[in-house]
Amino acid sequence: MSAAGERAASVLRSVLAEQDLEWSEEEPGRFVVVLPGERKQRTTCSLVVGEHALGLQAFVARHVDENAEGVYRWLLERNLRTYAVSFALDPLGDIYLTGRMPLESVSPDEVDRLLGAVLEYADSSFNTILELGFAGAIRREWDWRTSRGEPTTNLEPFRHLAPPPA
Repeated sequence: MSAAGERAASVLRSVLAEQDLEWSEEEPGRFVVVLPGERKQRTTCSLVVGEHALGLQAFVARHVDENAEGVYRWLLERNLRTYAVSFALDPLGDIYLTGRMPLESVSPDEVDRLLGAVLEYADSSFNTILELGFAGAIRREWDWRTSRGEPTTNLEPFRHLAPPPA
């Protein structure tokens, strides 16, 4: 690893330790961080110190079941307002946040802003992605649970999608 890479990795180690986050360094310069959220309870984020840049990838949601065009449009419009990261799809259609910054830009404040952006965008977009891309599954799950008297606590944000009472 280059001197700039070593410095960036050192900054990451320091910031992650100070933030009291769940994290590991799988090999030198390859970090996995778990960011706790509210709507999306956990966002797993990979940070890789490369030769010239710090790369970031964070899983947001699996490929949508329906309304892919609507979901992808919403994500692209959202990209116009994001800082340092943007929404992207992998070959399977799973949704990620990705970003890259020059190693010279890696500082404690910038790492904090970067992780804060990932957490904010993953958490604040999660229910919208679910509603746009999984509405049918949410309706079926709500119907199944209520027909059996099962709790619907984690479905409450989607109450407006619940079938009308019989």
